[in-house]
Amino acid sequence: MTGQDRHAVPLSHTSYGSGPRLVLLHGVGLDRTMWDRCLPALTESHRVTAADLRGHGASPPAAPGVSLAELAADVEALLEGPTHLVGFSLGALVAQRLALVRPDLTASLTLVSSVADRTARERDAVARRRRTAREDFAESARASVDRWFSAEWRAREPALAETVLRRLLANDPASYLACYDVFATADAELWPELPLITAPTLAVTGADDPGSTPGMSRRLAARIPGGSAQTVPGARHLLPLERPLALTEAIVRHTGATARTGQESRPA
Repeated sequence: MTGQDRHAVPLSHTSYGSGPRLVLLHGVGLDRTMWDRCLPALTESHRVTAADLRGHGASPPAAPGVSLAELAADVEALLEGPTHLVGFSLGALVAQRLALVRPDLTASLTLVSSVADRTARERDAVARRRRTAREDFAESARASVDRWFSAEWRAREPALAETVLRRLLANDPASYLACYDVFATADAELWPELPLITAPTLAVTGADDPGSTPGMSRRLAARIPGGSAQTVPGARHLLPLERPLALTEAIVRHTGATARTGQESRPA
């Protein structure tokens, strides 16, 4: 069964540049604007599409019980040929599912701040955050920003922290909770199948990320054949905003290496 058999919905998206195709997928509660700092570097060498996942931004809402397969099918409908998939957090889980069901469309995977193989304690922490979001959505949003921004970064860019908070608070709570359920459980769903992924894979995370830890990235790299892991020193969760230069350098290096081994996606 392909992703498109799962009733894809049309995603709001924007495209920039020319060259090998590359798609950017954001995290839960965010939208495609989280990639804005990465676009100048990525569009120098790629045809870049940034999409709002179902339940986010300008895309249709997500109903309770939405599945990882459905979120992946939405993205599949955007692809016109082999594409480099770059997924952040929830987007990284979506990219992994798409790589499994449509390897022919997946030129490479870059998994940014991705969860994997959570421990029981880590699952409990995610369940607590989900309960907070259900009971007090605003408090949940503020806690996320506090977790994502170090005191130093928030002092350096207070307006950015407030922008991220406003983006979280603008979400439809029902859609957010539906997608958060996917985020909270999909790593367990994917884990047994990860050895079947054939796309060249890079897992990147911040050294100080408390939720998507460097250990998780190393486990992803070990689980996916030929996978590699990279840690960005001094960074937390929001690598596309906190360390865009380091992240885009890693992405371009990874997709370029893929091209040199003969697996480059076709130009748009």
